[in-house]
Amino acid sequence: MTMVAQQRIVTEQLRREASVRRITVSQAVEDIKDVVNSSYFLFCTSVLRKFLKMSVIDAVRAYIQKMIDNAGPGLKALLMDKETTSIVSTVYSQSEVLAKEVFLFERIDSGGYRSSMPHLRCVVFLRPTKENLDALKEELREPKYSSGYYIYFTHFVKKEDIRDLAFADQHEVVRDVSEMYADFLAVSPHLFSLNVPSCLRGLEWRHEALLRCVQGLTAVLLSLKKNPVIRYQAHSPRAQRLAERVQDVINKEASLFDFRKSENQPVLLVIDRRDDTVTPLLNQWTYQAMVHELLGIRNNRVSLRGRDGIPKDLQEVVMSPLHDEIYASNLYNNFGEIGTAIKSMMEDFQAQSRSNQKLDTLSDMKAFVENYPQFKKMSGTVTKHVTVVGELSKIVSSHHLLQVSENEQELVSQGNHAQSLQKIRQLVNASKVRDIDALRLVLLYALRYETHSNNDIMGITGLLKNRGIGTDAGKIVASMLEYGGAKARGGDLFGTQDAVKITKRLFQGLKEVENIYTQHQPLLVETVRLLSRGRLKEMNYPFVTPSDATRIPSEVVLFIVGGATYEESAAIFQFNNNNPSGTRVILGGTTIHNSESFLEEVSSAVEGIHVRHARRLVH
Repeated sequence: MTMVAQQRIVTEQLRREASVRRITVSQAVEDIKDVVNSSYFLFCTSVLRKFLKMSVIDAVRAYIQKMIDNAGPGLKALLMDKETTSIVSTVYSQSEVLAKEVFLFERIDSGGYRSSMPHLRCVVFLRPTKENLDALKEELREPKYSSGYYIYFTHFVKKEDIRDLAFADQHEVVRDVSEMYADFLAVSPHLFSLNVPSCLRGLEWRHEALLRCVQGLTAVLLSLKKNPVIRYQAHSPRAQRLAERVQDVINKEASLFDFRKSENQPVLLVIDRRDDTVTPLLNQWTYQAMVHELLGIRNNRVSLRGRDGIPKDLQEVVMSPLHDEIYASNLYNNFGEIGTAIKSMMEDFQAQSRSNQKLDTLSDMKAFVENYPQFKKMSGTVTKHVTVVGELSKIVSSHHLLQVSENEQELVSQGNHAQSLQKIRQLVNASKVRDIDALRLVLLYALRYETHSNNDIMGITGLLKNRGIGTDAGKIVASMLEYGGAKARGGDLFGTQDAVKITKRLFQGLKEVENIYTQHQPLLVETVRLLSRGRLKEMNYPFVTPSDATRIPSEVVLFIVGGATYEESAAIFQFNNNNPSGTRVILGGTTIHNSESFLEEVSSAVEGIHVRHARRLVH
């Protein structure tokens, strides 16, 4: 092509561009506004929001991935403390971390001898406590990993502490010091715990517990990149104090919380466990909640030690929805559905192996696993769940838990005083009913009928003496009434004050209940429902800083001072999946309770104060 021809093509292109109609910048801005306000755009963003859900597990995993990636390729050690070890192990399996070239896991607070490994890079992940900072300075003075230290703290570090670390780094092995806000246990995508049991003394905050909760909550917000409006339960000084302290941190660290604000700003709602003492006392029938209630879950681990017939390799089992498909798919299924699901899996394998062995009972399933070692090898996860469900089944059948649970549900959900009292007396006197179940029935009765003119709290508390509980039972009942009795509560726990709730309960009593063991609904469900509709009254849940109570939030972080439960987690899971407003809720608590840990929480909380009713119930 000649130069003249090329020039003609360029000239024609310039003429075409010159003929294109152009608009002003201001007109372009107006056009963009029209698109943004269109119903189609709003529909697209609402759909997109469903895919971009808040997840505390994803947030923590992203931090850990970033820490490891920052250290670069090559062999690495991971140096942690007791709490960060739990934080990491809750969201990552050891094999997953090994796949990222982390071949050594060490504790800075172990106190034992650690050999020098100069060829390894060291990723340090610690809470910025005085003890950890002192131990890290000692580590840097005599470094075991001369290839470099990459130091990450779960929360804010003071400038003077950074300066002290710099002075201690005489060998110049530190390559990076940063803050990664993973200062909480991510139990499931919508559930986190701060692992702070017994947060109160004398019904007031323990100073160290309050500080830990402020750090944990602000870390959750930073990890999710949220700058929320903050609300709290009006009648709870504890919820108010925590809410105000979190707001103080947000104001002080405004640059860190400078996230893009949406029209529907997220909400942090702080509530008090004292308003609902019923939920932690009930027997549970969904898988995760039931395992925690009857066996206990700690950092995704369940101990089966000391139980008859448990093989050595199942003395402690990991129950993590991240790494166990059976557990993940059955977390919120009821007890009967779990057994059916496991049986179905085994029948599929049985069909493949062409076996005719019966699988009608849990004993049949155990025998099948033992007779087919290839199945055991292929499906160790199934073996684990057969064992766990078998232990749950033993406890249920041996201790009349079905009868106990039915009475619990009728007691808190319906309200026939005479009938409930009669059944409680029978169950408390039954030898096969466990002491803890007898005690919980008495506690639920005391909470439900504390103000009833004909209550017999003293009489049924006295029945516990025949079981050898005696004086301790009286103290526990008195403590529970002090902690969560009628004078301590601000809400309508039993639906006896609101006309609509009374009518609902009346009709519920007249018709057959779909499942008599799951009639109860945690109090927070109604709170969340009202919040998602813009109907949560400001007088009951005021703001730390002024805002509009009728605005529907896109996201909510709901935190319970005094601990959450797996029943509440299941309820929030159902809410997130079914609510029409699109509001998504993440639930957190100072800890995650079963009934035994909750009784310890109550006992600790009332320590040091004069407990009403104590003398009358103890003697």
